[in-house]
Amino acid sequence: MSFFKDLFSSCRWGGRVIVSGILSCLLLLGCSRPDPGEVAARAAKQFYDYLLEGKYDAFVDGQYREGEIPQGYREQLITNAQMFVGQQKNKHRGIKEVRVVNAKVDTALHSANVFLVFTYGDSTNEEICVPMLEHEGIWYLR
Repeated sequence: MSFFKDLFSSCRWGGRVIVSGILSCLLLLGCSRPDPGEVAARAAKQFYDYLLEGKYDAFVDGQYREGEIPQGYREQLITNAQMFVGQQKNKHRGIKEVRVVNAKVDTALHSANVFLVFTYGDSTNEEICVPMLEHEGIWYLR
């Protein structure tokens, strides 16, 4: 705080206006919206973390759909998610970790491609591309 006090006291009136303007710009930049790529990446990782936690219904609910889907179809999607995790256990001793590598966002189209790396129980890694869609401020799996 004494830095700013010393800065203001050493400036003439015009200098104080410039310093005040610079500080105001820095304050506004600090309050800017979060990076859409980071938000999409966190959402994609969270949905795949739901799979690892056995929350298959949360993973399915993270997929974008227009309108409601029949309950029977939703149950099939949940079963498919369970089967995917089971296959990964059989092939690679399961997915042990999901990491975000990168995210490419098209803000005009409200879409993103998030690149995740799966670390498997057999110590292999696989990079996957997860297409995402932003709808009304929420990122969904596409």
